[in-house]
Amino acid sequence: MDVMKLLFTIVCLGCSIFGFGFQNEIRSNEGDDYQTLTSLFSQWRAFEDPPKVDGVPDYSAATFNARHPNFKLLQDKLTAIDTTGWETAQKVDWMIVWAEMNGYDFNHRVLRPWQRDPAFYKTLWMYRSDVPAHEGPTHHAILEFWQYKFPLTKEDRSKLLAQFTLIPGINAKAREYLTGNAKELWIAGIRTIKNQASQLNQLKIHPELKKDRQMQKAINSAMLSTMEFASWLEEQAKFKNGVSGIGKDNYTWYLKNVHLVPLTWEDEVLLLKRELARAWAALKLEEHRNRKLPPLKAAASAEEFKTMTDKAAKSLLKFLDQQEIVTVKPYYKPALYEHLGTFVPEEKRNFFEIGRHFDARPLYSHFYHWFELARMDTEPHSSPVRKGALLYNIFDSRNEGTATAVEEMFLDAGLYDDSPRVREIVYIMIAQRAARGLGSLYAHANQLSMEDAGSIHSEYTPRGWMKTEKDLLIFEQHLYLRQPGYGTSYITGKYLLEAAMADYAKMKEGNEKAFSVKDFFDELNSIGNIPISLGHWQMTGENQHLQSIWDASN
Repeated sequence: MDVMKLLFTIVCLGCSIFGFGFQNEIRSNEGDDYQTLTSLFSQWRAFEDPPKVDGVPDYSAATFNARHPNFKLLQDKLTAIDTTGWETAQKVDWMIVWAEMNGYDFNHRVLRPWQRDPAFYKTLWMYRSDVPAHEGPTHHAILEFWQYKFPLTKEDRSKLLAQFTLIPGINAKAREYLTGNAKELWIAGIRTIKNQASQLNQLKIHPELKKDRQMQKAINSAMLSTMEFASWLEEQAKFKNGVSGIGKDNYTWYLKNVHLVPLTWEDEVLLLKRELARAWAALKLEEHRNRKLPPLKAAASAEEFKTMTDKAAKSLLKFLDQQEIVTVKPYYKPALYEHLGTFVPEEKRNFFEIGRHFDARPLYSHFYHWFELARMDTEPHSSPVRKGALLYNIFDSRNEGTATAVEEMFLDAGLYDDSPRVREIVYIMIAQRAARGLGSLYAHANQLSMEDAGSIHSEYTPRGWMKTEKDLLIFEQHLYLRQPGYGTSYITGKYLLEAAMADYAKMKEGNEKAFSVKDFFDELNSIGNIPISLGHWQMTGENQHLQSIWDASN
């Protein structure tokens, strides 16, 4: 029997009357071939989408409890599959499904965003995330406004109108489901809901919607209900006094069993402290090395900014292609050029805009994100398990980790040989991500408040670049408190990617084959947006780094 089955076997529960029919359906699909897994994956994803009442997702405790036996049957079905003889890629897919089911279980037992987290009920999303799904927990009936193309087709108009009409019902049910006592999540969530009201108000004057009476009525109703929801949250906030962090033990379990990050809370503290110190030291050495060079000059006008960003984008794409870093696909250029940004006056620039106005290449390196999303859109993975976004932000070590890792990898490979002072920006960005992740770890351990975690984030970012614009600081620390592991994934994912590259190079060397950076990134891209630990396994055949996850599962 395969080692995974031995390590992950879960004791089967008896069938309740409620789940009998479902159990018969599962038994009829029993088997040990890969098709059994993909069929189960379809059943699992259908189950994960909760029942709806008048279109509103049902997050009541009674419904969760009634459905729980069916969830256990799905878990039992997964662990009953014998993966002996499967290809590594197929075993990796098995682990992805296992991790998603663990995420559902953890949300039900610990995180409970529908009870603890008012921001969970944000419905309107005006933008596409730069990762496969929105960062942090979201409910199951969100409105992706950015997906609509104007002028609307008849079908799209009907769909959009129905989604706006649903918002009051979602807000009403949220009051019923939000019974938690997480004070900081509650207070910070009010800001998110108020922001939704503001966005709805702006949509009332949208050129394509302002003349549509039905749409105006639906938007106005959605806006008023959202404002009332925010007022209710403010009234209830005075009664909230509980902690918002999930604690060290829960954090470690979540890292290993859901996001498949083979680290503990303590490991991450050590790693982020190390990266913070290394980034500061490297920055100071760069500054010393460059001390006789003129300082970087920020773009001072929209015209200068446009010239600079166009040059930066061309430089990055040329570098990736001519230096054989990765196969530059036809969709890379449009994916990057769609996000070059616009000029921001100096007094209004946040952390990322400060760097972008000096030289955009460090940030555009991080925009590897958009290449990955364009790949999902243009070349979806053949595996149904990997084709779309993984649930519960399980992709964070892969997408955020890779985007962060390539910033320094491209530096090391020579991207800034024409302008050495730009290297300083890269180390400032690494320090910022280490500092904000470190703060989030202490917040989840309930050792620091969200505000104090933000102080670490702000104070340990070089040159005071995190002190210029408070909204970004609040947004990031709130997100990381809502989504365990996300704030650290930039640095821990970077570390895991570097470990994967090391083993990949060692494998090539052991087989007396040349290591190629381009081969490494092309293979990484081909396996999809899955946790780095699993990509490491598939690319090298090495899985010892997963041992702590397997051990923890017993």
